[in-house]
Amino acid sequence: MRDILPDLRARCADGVPFALATVVAVHGSAPRDPGAVMAVDAAGTVLGSVSGGCVEGDLYEVAREVLAGAGPRVVAYGISDDEAFGVGLTCGGTIEVLVRAYASAAELADLAALLELIAADRPVAEATVLSGAAETGARLVVRPPAAGPPTGTLGSEGLDAAVTDDARGLLAQGHTGVQWYGACGQRRMQEVAVFVRTYAPPPRMLVFGAIDHAAATARIGAFLGYRVTVCDARPAFATRERFPTADEVVRAWPHTYLESTEVDARTAICVLTHDPKFDVPLLVAALRTPAAYIGVMGSRRTHHDRLARLRAAGVGEADIARLASPVGLDLGARTPEETAVSIAAEIIQHRWGGTGRPLGELTGAIHRNR
Repeated sequence: MRDILPDLRARCADGVPFALATVVAVHGSAPRDPGAVMAVDAAGTVLGSVSGGCVEGDLYEVAREVLAGAGPRVVAYGISDDEAFGVGLTCGGTIEVLVRAYASAAELADLAALLELIAADRPVAEATVLSGAAETGARLVVRPPAAGPPTGTLGSEGLDAAVTDDARGLLAQGHTGVQWYGACGQRRMQEVAVFVRTYAPPPRMLVFGAIDHAAATARIGAFLGYRVTVCDARPAFATRERFPTADEVVRAWPHTYLESTEVDARTAICVLTHDPKFDVPLLVAALRTPAAYIGVMGSRRTHHDRLARLRAAGVGEADIARLASPVGLDLGARTPEETAVSIAAEIIQHRWGGTGRPLGELTGAIHRNR
């Protein structure tokens, strides 16, 4: 959704009707995860993608039918028939796609309110009925309890209450998926399928050390969807001009800033200073956080010296094992940009549990953790 967010908001503001196709389930190997969207507006303009080109042509026709008044639909695409030129996925998986229209002023206004929350990085979940004993396409927008009650309805008070409770749990975990309920929200029943799409704020990437490698890392972090902060204690180096793609440039001692900012289990910390007076206090602070990734730049010699300093500072072996040091995968990188790619590759590997080996050397499913 975020990749076409400005375009969708513009259409809502201008009152331009469109159909939105959303991947709601993936079985086996598929190009996109649940939550991927494609929009088709009244002029026939296509925004976004749900499969990288495999089924968009057919889905375009479905979206036009829905936009013309056919009503919301869930369509499934499986393996394509190459000989018969049948529509489907060449990768062998199956996807299910919900297609619904936003045509009336009220529908566009409701969606605009959701898109505004997403654009502001406010945590929010959207629950939509897919099938069963409730109206397909019915929507419920859920925010954390402190942000207020849900808006919309799925058709019954009991179903709304059950979905609200589950959606808040999924939102806290950052998970998206299909949930099943009874018609009145009963648990352990499969009368109503509800797709819950969560929108959590982007994960953070904290880059310490205002060097050329940091500029390249900040660029690729932003490309990957992170909210990037660059921090350095030296005013001459920590400038907006040197890091135009960073969301924040902070002038502060690294460990002091880290101890005062928010770090969660999705945060990536990249320590590129390779200076003991910065590194050791910063890494001691970093290892106290739940950060998903803590990468540290430096040569082999710097790495071994750093480990000795950390042990002298009382850091245990279990914490030391959390460090990705020296940072990055072995790609043979030379330039700052190539090094940033190797760091990004290692962050992705940590996130999804990849091997870091060439896919051509492996067998089995490519997307093992779906």
